[in-house]
Amino acid sequence: MSTHHKPTPLGGKLVSWPIIVFGPLVVLCLIFVVKRLVFGLGSVSDLNGGYPWGIWIAFDLLIGTGFACGGWALAWAVYVFNKGEYHPLVRPALLASLFGYSLGGLSITIDVGRYWNLPYFYIPGYFNVNSVLFETAVCMTIYIGVMALEFAPALFERMGWKVSLKRLNKAMFFIIALGALLPTMHQSSMGSLMIAAGHKVHPIWQSYEMLPLYSLLTAFIMGFSIVIFEGSLVQAGLKGKGQDEKDMFRKLMGIISVFLLLFLVLRFGELIYRDKLSYIFAGDFYALMFWIEIALLLFPLVVFRFRKWANDSRMLFIGAVSMLLGCAMWRMSYSLVAFNPGGGYHYFPTWEELLISIGFVSIEICAYILLIRLLPIIPSLKNLHKNQEASKA
Repeated sequence: MSTHHKPTPLGGKLVSWPIIVFGPLVVLCLIFVVKRLVFGLGSVSDLNGGYPWGIWIAFDLLIGTGFACGGWALAWAVYVFNKGEYHPLVRPALLASLFGYSLGGLSITIDVGRYWNLPYFYIPGYFNVNSVLFETAVCMTIYIGVMALEFAPALFERMGWKVSLKRLNKAMFFIIALGALLPTMHQSSMGSLMIAAGHKVHPIWQSYEMLPLYSLLTAFIMGFSIVIFEGSLVQAGLKGKGQDEKDMFRKLMGIISVFLLLFLVLRFGELIYRDKLSYIFAGDFYALMFWIEIALLLFPLVVFRFRKWANDSRMLFIGAVSMLLGCAMWRMSYSLVAFNPGGGYHYFPTWEELLISIGFVSIEICAYILLIRLLPIIPSLKNLHKNQEASKA
């Protein structure tokens, strides 16, 4: 990392108002997780034989890991396509990704009925190499370890471990390459999970050919969008003390637009090719969900055709939120809302299920705030000025 991009700890009070607000939600989450592990799934959830997974998988895993794709998306932009200008965004995105994937893995743990059998997953004799879930779990497990190694330099810098940092940097090219590959595999596999559900998934969202590609495209869209979303919130919280990243966010919007257009073209193309257009004009709940999803994804493409709005930090933030919600709706729909197992089964998350999911988000928020105050993650305004002077020279 170049010196003019060198991040520094933000410092300040560790116990701030976000910690005070979200801290109690973290405690409630941990209490209910322990209750689930001791007394079983039925003690806190509405899961049943028709709905073996619910909000913990649809939101915490599928949407949560999508939101956690910022580090992966930037790895492709910075290291694969050599867009070094986005380098200052890498560490904040990587930290959020590490939390998002770790908590997604935890959601799988509490969703598994007999969680004490999870160690068998790591024993070669029990591998089920024909399972999409196995491939997803393997990639996610390795990727969490890869992200921990990618983030380790921030900890080593803070601790002053120069020798360890130097040794790790020698192997970083391999670690980064692996980190760019793994999510490409398991994010597409997450789309493949519902292919086996067949007609139980509404035709608007079921696609035997395109679900893996849709899942991969939404991962890129959500990954770049979350960088803008989180970066905008950090900048607002810093009140001018951090690096002004609006120009980078605006350029990222251009990259996202390519993925958005591709996703929408393929989405409508598949509906036309498979003769499903009648479903989106049926006027029912599913048609409404579809058009809300499309409107949320179209909004940024339309708005940022206007130069004034494209240069407005608030509109960049709103556009990022719109894309995150649109992709989240698609993932929630194909995995849960548009899924009907038949047999009279019904599912709606209990308040304890919801509090566990909210608690996971609260854990990420609290931990993120604490770590950017303690570790060198966010580029400072002072370093930005050095960067600008170097560019002029």
